[in-house]
Amino acid sequence: MSISVADYWDTYYPSLDENAPDELLGKGFSWTQWDHHGPDEGYLRQPDNALELGCGFGAHAAYLASKGVPTIGVDVSPVQHGRACRMWDHVPGLRFELADVRDYLAGTDETYDAVYSVWAAMWFTNPAELVPLVRARLNPGGVLAFSQAPAVEGCYGAQGMHVNGFKGKQGGITRWNYTPEMWVGILRNYGFLDVDAAVLEAPDPDDVGTLLVRASIPAS
Repeated sequence: MSISVADYWDTYYPSLDENAPDELLGKGFSWTQWDHHGPDEGYLRQPDNALELGCGFGAHAAYLASKGVPTIGVDVSPVQHGRACRMWDHVPGLRFELADVRDYLAGTDETYDAVYSVWAAMWFTNPAELVPLVRARLNPGGVLAFSQAPAVEGCYGAQGMHVNGFKGKQGGITRWNYTPEMWVGILRNYGFLDVDAAVLEAPDPDDVGTLLVRASIPAS
């Protein structure tokens, strides 16, 4: 039995203290599972504006906006969208939209210097549908950047996972997993240049690392 992506993020996302936004901002911008590990917001190459796909409760978008980068965060989950609006309504230059990222990208006329996803929509959406929509909304020279878990060796493409592990109520959702080399091919196929894809080792090499991908489109 499958569930919708919205239901998944409504139900299974970890709880947090909505009354501690300053503490979350103090953690900075992290692409990995660990605070202060790996690149920071500089990985986006100093954009003048940005769009986050699958922003969750909005901490990364709020951090960018607090640094003077007008940012829009899009999420399909009403629960997460509500959290984001409540927690960050005091941050100027920040807006949150409740929508499927594909619908949002297809329906907006706005363009962006950077589009990014942190363990979110780029992992849970078919890249054949999402990547061309992202490219169409990037300004010349714009950057797409995202992070997610590395693929398990030999298991690539669309894969289902049980949302509750192997206990509890049934429910499944789909993620898309590829090697760094596969991501290079996918993004180049849609007209991206300077594609950099690699797995960043965890602080403890025995732990799961982070797949980091960044690419740009031509400047003219």
